[in-house]
Amino acid sequence: MARYAFFFEVLLNDFPDMAGRALDHHHFFSDRKIVFVLATLCCLLWGSSYPAIKNGFAMFAIQPGDMAGKLVFAGWRSMLAGMVLLCVAVLSKKDILALSRKNWLEVGALGLLQTSIMFVFFYLGLAYTTGVKSSVLNGTVSFFGVLLAHFIYHNDRLTWAKSLGCLIGFSGVLVVNFNHDLLDFSFALIGEGSMILSAFFMAAGMIYGKRVSRHMDSSLMTGYQLAFGGAVLLAVGVAMGGELARVTLKSSLILGYLVLNSSVAYTLWSVLLKYNRVGMVSVFNFLVPIFGAILSAVFLGETFLEWKNLAALLLVCVGIWLVTLEKKRQ
Repeated sequence: MARYAFFFEVLLNDFPDMAGRALDHHHFFSDRKIVFVLATLCCLLWGSSYPAIKNGFAMFAIQPGDMAGKLVFAGWRSMLAGMVLLCVAVLSKKDILALSRKNWLEVGALGLLQTSIMFVFFYLGLAYTTGVKSSVLNGTVSFFGVLLAHFIYHNDRLTWAKSLGCLIGFSGVLVVNFNHDLLDFSFALIGEGSMILSAFFMAAGMIYGKRVSRHMDSSLMTGYQLAFGGAVLLAVGVAMGGELARVTLKSSLILGYLVLNSSVAYTLWSVLLKYNRVGMVSVFNFLVPIFGAILSAVFLGETFLEWKNLAALLLVCVGIWLVTLEKKRQ
């Protein structure tokens, strides 16, 4: 119990050093085993979002081509998740308004980058390409994360092990989605192009968020990012005529799960990025489509113990191992 109490204390207080600056290395969140467990948990939560979102669309009567309704749904999810985090911060006696003008501008930019713009391109791509290709293209988040980190952080350079790990991990994403759709090599800017842009903005948000979290509490940063970005999505969706047409207890519970899902996963991910190299953390994104495929099969009553699911999971794990394989700190 003491270990779990310590974990939540670290997460809520973000452990500043004696000079008031966030530490670049933390003995708990920089531990390889902790990184593996928490990053996998985040990807499991995000993977579970696929069947939850699909059920949410059906319960709220959002039609497949209703882009405005999807933005409203995504807006409520993100904005409420941010508000949950800010309420937790208030209960833990943090001054949520004690932000400098620079901090407000940074969380606003992060919210637009990693929540608003990313989701717009994500849903736009999803509307104009197949779910299989969307899942595969969304796996490029890990590639963009490792590549951007190479050019921005001098201690996060590309190596042969990282490059090979990314290729093996991406092959796992291809395997889990292997069917006739992968034989279609057509490319449309509004479809496949939008999905790739979504992955790029997600990765860019990870890089920028790591920089912001160095001088700002991670839970506050994530809370404001989600709340602001979600509010923008909601405003755009409503302006386009979107709405949640059918609000019931079941649909509200689905939305509630997605809200908690986002608040927990994004906060943990932000803390992991704060105390670890971007390349080491971002490669775990390959697990999201794997978990998404398996959990979608489970909740839709389909068979998930197929060779391709097991092979994909094995390939992704090997890829993660290669990327995170580096000499221990002296």
